[in-house]
Amino acid sequence: MSNYKDFMKSGHPPTLWAAFLYFDFSFAIWVLNGSMGPFISQAFHLSPAQIGFMVSVPTLAGACMRFPLGVLAQYIGRKNAATFEMSAIVVALLYGYFFVHTYHDVLAMGVLLGIAGASFGVALSLGSGWFPKKYKGLAMGIAGAGNSGTALAALLAPRLAMHVGWQHVYGFAALMMLLPLGVMVLFAKEPPDIEHQSLREHLSCLFEADGWYFNLIYVITFGGFLGLATFLPSFYFSQFHVSKVEAGSLTVLATLTGSLTRVLGGWFADRIGGITTLSVVFLIAIAALFGLMATPSLVTTTLLFMLCFAALGAGNGATFQLVPLRWPLTTAVAGGMIGEIGALGGGILPNVLGLSKQHTGSYQAGWICYAALAVVILIMMRIVARSWTRTWVGAGGRAIASSIQSPEYAIGDEGYFAVD
Repeated sequence: MSNYKDFMKSGHPPTLWAAFLYFDFSFAIWVLNGSMGPFISQAFHLSPAQIGFMVSVPTLAGACMRFPLGVLAQYIGRKNAATFEMSAIVVALLYGYFFVHTYHDVLAMGVLLGIAGASFGVALSLGSGWFPKKYKGLAMGIAGAGNSGTALAALLAPRLAMHVGWQHVYGFAALMMLLPLGVMVLFAKEPPDIEHQSLREHLSCLFEADGWYFNLIYVITFGGFLGLATFLPSFYFSQFHVSKVEAGSLTVLATLTGSLTRVLGGWFADRIGGITTLSVVFLIAIAALFGLMATPSLVTTTLLFMLCFAALGAGNGATFQLVPLRWPLTTAVAGGMIGEIGALGGGILPNVLGLSKQHTGSYQAGWICYAALAVVILIMMRIVARSWTRTWVGAGGRAIASSIQSPEYAIGDEGYFAVD
């Protein structure tokens, strides 16, 4: 309890909770088409491959928008960037309410829903910006627990669609988005951990090897989380022939588990290190994916999904315990880049599963591909972590107080750089 009080006193809690609501509602909007996938697929008689593509469009669009918003936030402030983005989301949802009537309209709406997916880097940087280094993992875990928006969408969207029609859900969502927008405007404050730099300096993390290692890790942890969250309602509906509402409820069980463990992932990473935490959660997720290859019963499948989501959620929190340690002055930009590339995994997975179902009659090949990719990336992480613990982070991935991590590395505007 005393640690929790110390944590809350060390930062600005209203900004942290505003960041959580911002991310939570944005995430719910981002996966809205996936949550309503069974309704949309039935309305337009879509094939498994078309379903996979339809639910992946918002993910891919959001991935493309993240980095630009992260750069913008460095110039106009994270609070202003969040306010601007939420206003744009409301406009996009109103377009969906009035103008979406065909499958191609749904695809266009998916691009607009991608605006909500751009929130990731800004939300986490805003939420953790007031907190000291030793609490960054926990603060980012709380803000990042806004990915519980997947559960919110899976719980409410199918029920609303059943009673009022799936197109009208866009209008309801536009009204709900006004809540986090108002909280952000009234209660959040711009964090002090900001240093204005040139665009070239912001983009420098794109050309660092560490940035791409983090990208690949996040393809599994966040990409897997997002891809499964958007595809599960359609998966349950087609695989087990449950009702559309039941498919949403089963999705809630899995996605909510992953959202809650994101905070735990950040908490554990602060204590035992992000590298150690990531290694454990990768092994758990891989085991769950291998279990899904056997096409188990509905109950067993749901339990395996819950286990997989719990691991992936904790992995998301652990990853972003490490990001501000590696890029302490450009966390929003680095987070935007990592989230952008990592989210592509969420766009790939529904397509792989849809194509697997369409061409082989089962999802088994899709699970095999993703599990194999996770194994390769785990091995890669364990190899490169040896150099990380000799330079910018402590044993297992823990934070260290000294700003100079080794005679060969020093802290600079972009993070850590080699010196002669």
